[in-house]
Amino acid sequence: MATTWFRNTDRRHPFLWETGDQPPARWHGEGEGPVQYLASTPDGAWAEFLRREEITDAADLAGIERALWAVEVDPADEIVRVPRLGRAVLTGGVDSYPACRSEARRLRSRGATALLAPSAALEAGGARGQQVAGGLTDAPDEDGRVLALLGARPGLRGWACCFPGRPGARVLELVRPLS
Repeated sequence: MATTWFRNTDRRHPFLWETGDQPPARWHGEGEGPVQYLASTPDGAWAEFLRREEITDAADLAGIERALWAVEVDPADEIVRVPRLGRAVLTGGVDSYPACRSEARRLRSRGATALLAPSAALEAGGARGQQVAGGLTDAPDEDGRVLALLGARPGLRGWACCFPGRPGARVLELVRPLS
């Protein structure tokens, strides 16, 4: 059964990378793409963007115009592996990227088509979302996850959730700083 993941993109581009000219990131180095980074929640997808851009001030949110996508992934179509790295490395800043890239290479060489890891962008419990219980309130804490799909995925289906859009200020308090 397919699951829904979320991706935040520049609104001028499609929701997935098609070629290897993708800038390096946590799970891939120069020329090792494409890698499709998907978050388990919309807040997680926004947090990935805010962390990478080091946006911490609510005043900076007004200038953001991005697309948020819901992407359907069938786990039966993937060979998903969990990286064997400590939490500090999995959620660390750019200095942790070489260890993550090395682990991704190891898992790819053993047949992995996807990696499942904790969200580096969200603070622990930050994937909680909200609920309506006597008004709009935070739901119980939940940890965010990231699914990194290794390679192009021309058959995946996506839906634009907002186009253009920006995160609410409440997401800023959920973001783990990059540095």
